[in-house]
Amino acid sequence: MSRAYNFSAGPATLPLEVLQQVQNDLVDYKGTGMSVMEMSHRGKDYDKIHEEAIADFKELTGIGDDYQVCFIQGGGSMQFAMIPLNFLGAGQTADYANEGTWSGKAMKEAVKVAACRGAAVNVVADCAKDIPTRMPREGEWKFSANPVYTHICTNETISGAQLKKIPTVKGPLFADMSSDILSCPRDYTKFDLFYAGAQKNLGPAGMAVVAIKKELAAKGDEKIPTLLQYRTHVDNNSLYNTPPTFTIYVFGLVMKWVKKMGKENLFRLNDDKAKKIYDVIDASGFYKGTALPEFRSNMNVTFTTPNADLDKRFVEEAKALGMSSLKGHRSVGGIRATIYNAFPMAGVDALVAFMKDFEKKNG
Repeated sequence: MSRAYNFSAGPATLPLEVLQQVQNDLVDYKGTGMSVMEMSHRGKDYDKIHEEAIADFKELTGIGDDYQVCFIQGGGSMQFAMIPLNFLGAGQTADYANEGTWSGKAMKEAVKVAACRGAAVNVVADCAKDIPTRMPREGEWKFSANPVYTHICTNETISGAQLKKIPTVKGPLFADMSSDILSCPRDYTKFDLFYAGAQKNLGPAGMAVVAIKKELAAKGDEKIPTLLQYRTHVDNNSLYNTPPTFTIYVFGLVMKWVKKMGKENLFRLNDDKAKKIYDVIDASGFYKGTALPEFRSNMNVTFTTPNADLDKRFVEEAKALGMSSLKGHRSVGGIRATIYNAFPMAGVDALVAFMKDFEKKNG
């Protein structure tokens, strides 16, 4: 079997042992005579999968029973709309950090809701002018006097900039953690709501994993459609309608893989992987990193060669050697090496060797 080194930002590499377990279970899950894809979401066999996935995620993030873990279709983009629909009311102000593409998209959805309801959106920090290369620094945050909530993104997948220190805010703190959840030490109890599209670090595409304080969910707007209310998902344990059962099953396997790896071991491995690539960039007069060094992501390493033609050649030649999806996002160009939790060190070593060789030939 020959597997590519998949540097895609999402859907992304899954742990090989998880894929092998899925393969083993696909037709007959644990002697049930059916696939997880065929099971009733109300049955006992699926219920065990569902509950274990929630319990393992809570254990790994260190959150307590005051939080509910929800599986909600629509990915992170649905959360951009659900948050203001639930919590931004007439006469209220929500604080948003505009750190890059994804936080900017979240802010735009809030602006739409605010315009309909007579509310306001305050930009607490703006690092997204032109091509963003960093996150807000201490002293740059401009919080409003009484925000109904503050929304941030901890890692901007496109620019490769990561928020290293979580700001202290007034009121509830919400975070999009789609691309760096469980990748580095975080105190998740600082957040009243945090979410992640599953297709980056948690499993296959098809849902967002949302952790929300139960008392917060109970305060959401009851006049919006039922499935857009967080209380619906909290009160029904993500079973109000048929959930994406197979995605949840694979997510649960990924959580068990993280537990087996050990969080601290995984965090060290992630840092080591990123350092190997950044070291090549820093030692070179050929490659240039996109994100400022103090904000470099350990998940999305973004860089360029001396010109766009060489960028294109780099991507093409790497693909021919079994390294896939290194092209930077269409909005910024360049090269992006995404090395999420499941990405193997062997793939990083292959990339580093190729980078050195490519520089020798083209520098």
